[in-house]
Amino acid sequence: MVLQSSLKNCLQLCCILRSPKAGFRSTTSGSLIIQSISNDVYQNLAVEDWIHDHVNLENQQVLFLWRNSPAVVIGRHQNPWQECNLRLLRQKSIKLARRRSGGGTVYHDLGNINLTFFTTRKKYERMENLKLVVKALKALRPQLDVHVTDRYDILLNRQYKISGTAAKLGRTTAYHHCTLLCNADKFVLSSVLKSPYKGLKSNATPSVPASVKNLFEEDPSLTCEVLLDAIAEEYATQHHIDHHITLINPADETVLPGINNKTKELQTWEWVYGKTPKFSISTCFNMVYKDSVLDVKVDMDVKHGRIEVCNIDLPEQWLPPALCSELVKSLVGSKFCPNETTTLAATLLRVCPQDDELHNRWNLLCENMVMLM
Repeated sequence: MVLQSSLKNCLQLCCILRSPKAGFRSTTSGSLIIQSISNDVYQNLAVEDWIHDHVNLENQQVLFLWRNSPAVVIGRHQNPWQECNLRLLRQKSIKLARRRSGGGTVYHDLGNINLTFFTTRKKYERMENLKLVVKALKALRPQLDVHVTDRYDILLNRQYKISGTAAKLGRTTAYHHCTLLCNADKFVLSSVLKSPYKGLKSNATPSVPASVKNLFEEDPSLTCEVLLDAIAEEYATQHHIDHHITLINPADETVLPGINNKTKELQTWEWVYGKTPKFSISTCFNMVYKDSVLDVKVDMDVKHGRIEVCNIDLPEQWLPPALCSELVKSLVGSKFCPNETTTLAATLLRVCPQDDELHNRWNLLCENMVMLM
């Protein structure tokens, strides 16, 4: 498989993509294989959106290959607090992204390959796409025991999940994307995909846990580049096209007009968190202060990522009711977000009575509230 140079690639892709609607023109081959030169999750998801929104796929199909630096990607209708450990993501500087397709949560890093198959809605067939991936793997390493399940997963040795599936079906265009675990950090994967949040109730789509294994554990001689090449070659064979991959820069507005706005939108708090289906939290936590332990009960309703209802139940003698009421009043309407809550708490503290004991108790309560987020 030949990877074309960026300049030649850009010129070729401009010719292919240019049309009155900024969509793909039909090519003589009828299909196209493109690969992102970026490892940024938001840029790569934006390319998916751009192709889905702008490309006329009546006469051709597209395979998009991409890899990301560490990121957790949740489905369109999922709750990030329910799906992952947000505090750990922040500590490890792992990005959180919400895609536009459904399905469950996945962990990406450079040991994970992502494949997106674009077709018209009529030609959408994810089982065939997954069989193509399996055929490529078997052609590369005949000894591999890999097969597709009725749930559209790819299993290794009949028990380990190495690929999950999600899809977006538009009015006329559709795409199916899947992952392929090659050499991902399984320790980080299992850590970040374990939610620590208690007492959370939501109608959001839950992920289905599964045992996973890297392909490289089965065959250390494999590389991501070899696997990408094999899948692209099988795709080319089945679609009767030349065996080459076209490299694409997801930030290039000359090739993908409007792409940077799509990337920015996918990074906004309103999209990543604000699109979370309504949920509630009912939990208790213990506050240890000097020689006493205090039980605090908190109930909250969160809609569009913002606190809609908030109740904090704690003894009156521990904190003046008026002060606790001010905190509750300030939280309602604010983002369910540690940074915003920390800022609110600091602002309210400045108008509190100048009492060190009171300030210490206030800080302790606010620290525990922030921990809920």
